[in-house]
Amino acid sequence: MANGSEREMSLSRVFWITLRRDLMLAYRRRNDLVSPLMFFLMVATLFPLGVSPDPLFLSEVAAGVVWVAALLATLLSMDSLFRSDFDDGSLEQMLLSPQPLSLLVFAKICAHWMISGLPLTLMAPLLGLMLFLPQEGMTTLVLSLLLGTPTLSLIGAIGAGLTVGLRKGGVLISLLVLPLYIPVLIFGTGAVQAASTGLPVGGYLAILGAILALGMVLAPLAVAAGLRISVSD
Repeated sequence: MANGSEREMSLSRVFWITLRRDLMLAYRRRNDLVSPLMFFLMVATLFPLGVSPDPLFLSEVAAGVVWVAALLATLLSMDSLFRSDFDDGSLEQMLLSPQPLSLLVFAKICAHWMISGLPLTLMAPLLGLMLFLPQEGMTTLVLSLLLGTPTLSLIGAIGAGLTVGLRKGGVLISLLVLPLYIPVLIFGTGAVQAASTGLPVGGYLAILGAILALGMVLAPLAVAAGLRISVSD
């Protein structure tokens, strides 16, 4: 029992150390922090100028615009998830480490969400106001993004792991993960639209939660396998 408890404490410590390391590195590369947020803001700001500034029209499409902007902003930052570790050799050390690779990967994905998905979620209500999203849908917008953006990071990490050894991996990541993003986009947008029209949203949020739980279990294993394949090649 004591050995099992010590091992759990050791794994927990490894997780938090890896998470803290990635957050500190991201803080030093502030351009990587700002780029997804600026892209998110620009998409939502330019959409009314390019389509129509009519408040009624914008209120109808606001949920989809915010969700698509969040999806693309997350995708924009995925290529850098393992790139720096691959370039400086840290990724090979992770593969040789006695600690479970899937645990290290999960810590890095959590750090990625905290520096990209979480700020996008916190900024979403502001963009919702800019796009005349009905007040009834604001809370659901934030909840759906809280459930959906971690899933986007988990799915995107699979593509990042498979393409980390390639020079132009960003394009391939898009091709690999965009089809997998579609269910999250559909249910996230559907939840906000349902809330805006007074319909129940519990089913949409439950499905988003189920997808997130499945991704938390399977995605780190898939990413670990992809990294081993990429580094071995």
